[in-house]
Amino acid sequence: MEFSVFLPTGFGRDWAGATDPVDAFDTLTRLAKAADELGYAGLWAPDHLHTIPPSQDFLFESWTTLSALARETSRIRLGHLVTGNGYRNPALQAKMASTVDVLSRGRFTFGIGAGWYEPDHVGYGYEFPPPGERLRRLEEAVQVVRALWAAEEATFEGRHYSVRRAINQPKGVQERIPLMIAGAGERVTLRIVARYADACNVIESPEGLAHKFEVLRKHCADLGTDYDRIKRTATTACIIADTDEEARALVPPGSEFAFPGDLASYGLIGTLDTIRERIARYAEVGVQELVIGFLGTDVEPLERFAAEFLG
Repeated sequence: MEFSVFLPTGFGRDWAGATDPVDAFDTLTRLAKAADELGYAGLWAPDHLHTIPPSQDFLFESWTTLSALARETSRIRLGHLVTGNGYRNPALQAKMASTVDVLSRGRFTFGIGAGWYEPDHVGYGYEFPPPGERLRRLEEAVQVVRALWAAEEATFEGRHYSVRRAINQPKGVQERIPLMIAGAGERVTLRIVARYADACNVIESPEGLAHKFEVLRKHCADLGTDYDRIKRTATTACIIADTDEEARALVPPGSEFAFPGDLASYGLIGTLDTIRERIARYAEVGVQELVIGFLGTDVEPLERFAAEFLG
C-alpha cells in the first residue's frame, strides 16, 4: 500500500490564529518538501474557497498552490482531492491540468468531484444545483477534459458544456494524465468512476470501503471495464499517541463533516500497534493508496509515521 499526505491548505481551519500568510505558505512548502524527501507517494490538496465553517482564517487556493509546490518538489505526485467541478469551466481545467503536469515534469493526477460545499458556491456566485444535476455536469465535464487531452481539436456538445475545435497544447508530459473521481454514491458516482476514471477516492470505514468497492466492481462488469485498472484510494486521519484513549481525545471537533461514523474507531488513531492493525484492515479490503491527514501543520507527525510505516 502507498501512503500520501493530505495538505493542510486551510479548509479545516488549519491556519487558525496565523497572521502572516507568507510564513504560513512557507510552512506549507516545508511540509510538502518533507513529504517528498520522506518517501510519501503523493500530496493531495483540497479545493475549497471557504473554510469549514466559513471564517477569516487563511485558505490557499488549490491550483496555484499545487503549481508552486510542483516546482518545490522533485519526486512526489501531486493532485487535488478533489477539484470542484462547479468552480471552473472543465475545458479550462483540462488546460490547467496539462500545464501543471508540465510544471511537475509528469507528476500530476487530476482529481475531480461534483462539489458539495454550499458556502463555496453561494459565496462566490456559482450555481449550486441539486445533487443529481451536479453529477450530470460532472459526467459531461470529465468527457470534456478527456477530449482536450486527446484530440488535436476537441469538440463536445452536451447539455451543460460545449467546446468547439478547442486546442490544448501542450497536453502535458504523461502520455495519459491519470483522472481520479472522488465520491461514494453507489448508483451514479461509482458508475461514472467505472466508465471514465483511472482512480477513485472514497471516504469510509474499511467495512464501508469493502462494500463501495464491490459496487464499483459490479459497475465495471456492467460496462466492460477492467476493475483492476482503477486505482482504489481512501482518505483517513492519523493521530499517534501513547494510548488509544489519548489519541481519541485529540480528534478535532467537526471531523464528522469529512468522515462518516466514528472516525476514532477506524482511522489511524491510537498507538503504533493500533495504527498498524488498522492499516492492515485498509489493505485487506483493497485500498491501494491511503491519503492521510495529519493533525496540525508540523513536520514531526509526518516524520514519525514515515519512520514507522514507510519502508
